[in-house]
Amino acid sequence: MPELPEVEVTRLGLLPVQGARIREVTIRHHGLRWPIPADLPQHLQGQRVLQLTRRAKYILIEVGDSTRKGVLLLHLGMSGRLCLLERYFPHEKHDHVDIAFEDGRVIRLRDPRRFGAVLWLDQEPSQHPLLSSLGPEPLDDAFDSEYLFQQLRSRNAAIKPTIMDAHIVVGVGNIYASESLFRARIHPETPSKQLTLLQCQLLVAEIKATLHAALAAGGSSLRDFFGADGNPGYFQQTYYVYGRTGEPCRVCGQLIRTIRLGQRSTFYCASCQPRTVA
Repeated sequence: MPELPEVEVTRLGLLPVQGARIREVTIRHHGLRWPIPADLPQHLQGQRVLQLTRRAKYILIEVGDSTRKGVLLLHLGMSGRLCLLERYFPHEKHDHVDIAFEDGRVIRLRDPRRFGAVLWLDQEPSQHPLLSSLGPEPLDDAFDSEYLFQQLRSRNAAIKPTIMDAHIVVGVGNIYASESLFRARIHPETPSKQLTLLQCQLLVAEIKATLHAALAAGGSSLRDFFGADGNPGYFQQTYYVYGRTGEPCRVCGQLIRTIRLGQRSTFYCASCQPRTVA
């Protein structure tokens, strides 16, 4: 599944259409995770793109004019991809939505598994049920060591699934949780409430550093991800632990191990991330 860096890379790739006017919308398959609204073309056609933003793993495209505005909410799901085409090309089997602009460019949604979302919001986005209960963005100042320490104080759950909880902080998926915990030298099974303020400070710093590094590398291309311009990401070439079971640790040489936490594969180095007893 595309994680926060991949979604942000996609958003940045779509920025050239900011200010462009939508000519027509084509929906070939309404049955995504939630049905695409049948009247979506009526909301979008003839409207100008005002801005493209991101909240967690959702891309928000604000359209309209001085009298009427709304927001198109997009989620890539498990295998979705948004492409910005310089001109129309014949669609393929899993190309479900086209947003065509007056200048000839097209935003195309391809989603083989159909777990993505294309929804219309005529309300303040932050009040929508999908967004209203989300935690802070990991790269914002609101996500700091004191905030994380207070969130963890009463939680017995292991730290790895805890930092993947979008109610605590958004966008830290499986890849970047494993990588950040390695960089912070914290064992992924450590009970959350055992982390000290100093450890929280280190973990917050490494989450931010890991995500910044992933953004600079264009994200991680695993399976289906490519940016809006069709280029892959390269962060996977620098992974310390994720997907490297049985390979030597880049720091100490011990073999990387795998466990299951929260029904997700979790990768770590037992030497660099030793378990501690409270």
